[in-house]
Amino acid sequence: MTQTPTAHTPAQEQARAQISIPAQHPMVTVLGSGDSLLRVIEKAFPGADIHVRGNEISAVGDSAEVALIQRVFDEMMLVLRTGQPMTEDAVERSIAMLKASENGTSDGPETPAQVLTQNILSSRGRTIRPKTLNQKRYVDAIDKHTIVFGIGPAGTGKTYLAMAKAVQALQSKQVNRIILTRPAVEAGERLGFLPGTLYEKIDPYLRPLYDALHDMLDPDSIPRLMAAGTIEVAPLAYMRGRTLNDAFIILDEAQNTSPEQMKMFLTRLGFDSKIVITGDVTQVDLPDGTKSGLRQVQEILDGVDDVHFSWLSSHDVVRHKLVGRIVDAYEKYDSRHGTQNGMQKSRGKSGHKGK
Repeated sequence: MTQTPTAHTPAQEQARAQISIPAQHPMVTVLGSGDSLLRVIEKAFPGADIHVRGNEISAVGDSAEVALIQRVFDEMMLVLRTGQPMTEDAVERSIAMLKASENGTSDGPETPAQVLTQNILSSRGRTIRPKTLNQKRYVDAIDKHTIVFGIGPAGTGKTYLAMAKAVQALQSKQVNRIILTRPAVEAGERLGFLPGTLYEKIDPYLRPLYDALHDMLDPDSIPRLMAAGTIEVAPLAYMRGRTLNDAFIILDEAQNTSPEQMKMFLTRLGFDSKIVITGDVTQVDLPDGTKSGLRQVQEILDGVDDVHFSWLSSHDVVRHKLVGRIVDAYEKYDSRHGTQNGMQKSRGKSGHKGK
């Protein structure tokens, strides 16, 4: 992409930029179907006038805004050159990252293109990759550290990205097996009232892990891998007394572990293994008076070498946009009313306490 130097018009205190899109990139890939991507950019920079003629894009407005618009198109072209299409969500996230960098609120040198083009796993015609800066740093931390905690609200990709890294490690023979585990803790319900055997009662708690596996592996291969012990999905209680070597181990919903369970799990670590622990400290379903092991461990392991804490927020939610707004709305409500998840901190639904 070629650009004309930003030209200033002193009388109007405005700047102008001319951006040329190379012929090998159809304009629909840059502007989006029905100009949907262009509308995202126009909405983000309401003070600028953006016009398209042929393969030329012009932007007129405040010099800072025009410079950012140029950078947005630069980053979009870098992504498009990899063969990856741009989406409205990707453009919005790119703009947010560039604005944070411009305002000095970004705490790293990563660019949108670096975040959006980091592939983790390709499976069944789709590629799994981080979509936000914090997600990229979380994935990078998994590569660099033996134990990583991914802490954040629902929809931030904590478990999904960890699962993708586990499958990647298995396929590249960095580990010999994957172990996925969750504490079987009721979320306002009672396991004893569910019908069936113990396994049938705990299976719903493990179902999200199975669902993620089906996204990343050939479904026909999963029963074979599980029968061979290459992939194990089990409740946390089944980890007691074991030493886990040559394994990629994921503990999901870790906010529902007690301090004793957290210590037990961490001490299962064997040679040539990696542990990723994910959880949301605002969604604790433990009984009254039980402290969350995920909350306590942050104080205990703070500063310990080769242990990393990755924090994700509502800005990293990659589900429906409304999910991020819901998370923010609950946080604001709790801040105003001294509550947790919309309820008094002293007691929760069905007698549970969010500690």
